[in-house]
Amino acid sequence: MIVKKIWPIIKWVLLLPTIFLLYILGSLFHATLTDFKPPEKTVLNIQKNNENNLITSPKLSFLNWNIGFAGLGEKSNFFYDSDQSFFFSNGKMVRSPEAFVEKNLKGIINFIQSNPTDFVLLQEVDQSSRRSYYKNQHDLISASLSEYSQHFALNYQVARVIIPLFSPWNVLGKVTSGLSSFSKFNPINSERYQYPGKYNWPDYLFHLDRCMSVQRYPTSQVPVRELVVINTHNSAYDGGHLKPKEMAYLKAFILAEYQKDNYVVVGGDWNQNPPGIINEQVSAAAGILRSNSYQPQKIDRKFMPDNWQWIYDPLVPTSRSIVEVLDYGKTPVALIDYYLISPNIESVEVKGFNLKFENSDHNPVKMTIRLKDF
Repeated sequence: MIVKKIWPIIKWVLLLPTIFLLYILGSLFHATLTDFKPPEKTVLNIQKNNENNLITSPKLSFLNWNIGFAGLGEKSNFFYDSDQSFFFSNGKMVRSPEAFVEKNLKGIINFIQSNPTDFVLLQEVDQSSRRSYYKNQHDLISASLSEYSQHFALNYQVARVIIPLFSPWNVLGKVTSGLSSFSKFNPINSERYQYPGKYNWPDYLFHLDRCMSVQRYPTSQVPVRELVVINTHNSAYDGGHLKPKEMAYLKAFILAEYQKDNYVVVGGDWNQNPPGIINEQVSAAAGILRSNSYQPQKIDRKFMPDNWQWIYDPLVPTSRSIVEVLDYGKTPVALIDYYLISPNIESVEVKGFNLKFENSDHNPVKMTIRLKDF
């Protein structure tokens, strides 16, 4: 009689773990079947919106910004950066409220329009993601840059990211995101290059497929020399295992381009400090407590030949911790967004914009260069 009364409880106690296990197995099976497997090189579509087919001036300007899918502004935190984030959200945001995302994207677009440059390199731009309410951010930004050629390289395409694992009703979900590159000139070609290395199964099913987006622009010089512009977003959360492979691949690529007598500019979110930077100095210059700075992995001074230049603004932090909502002056910051230029390019000016992470967890960086022997 007692067994009969408690049997429904026993049944549910046995059934719920079984259902959850089937959910996990089904999710892994689906993720494996739909896994994004890009080749090493992919030709990207070029949307030409101007008639500038040649670079005729040696002076050029660039804007580099990780916009954080417009979901990581000053009022947001992010569950994945907190402890035990794989299993629980721990009260952190899995996605920001839609009003936050709309406000952030509007602010991002307004800033880009108000600070025009010849080239714009953006990272973490969503096309169709649950975290940004399925808005095509690349198209919305493109519409505001109607006279620029436009390029998009996927680096994050997952049908359903299933974390936090123990809240299947509130997971990160579908993600389609990548690198957006814009220019006032039309390139000869535009290509996506897949970086080597990846996480073990099943982790790689839900992580980014890191890449660089490469555009080649002809100059008016005779014989023709190309300006090779690279938009990169290197690995985070990798424990230092993937970035060395990515950096070795990038180094070989750009050295080969320089050997062809081309100009090379690399900009992006490197997820590591440039050579020589001390993070505490960046924090102090921005009026942030030194004790609240953190030290990402650093690129070795000897990584590139001495005549290559790392271009950054040491007085402006470019990234903040998103474990908590921003408390400026206390929230840890770093400098991980910058440029690398070849020896045949002169740096004229670099300016980090301290927007205090209002609309993104990163700050934009503008650079002006001059092509030598032009």
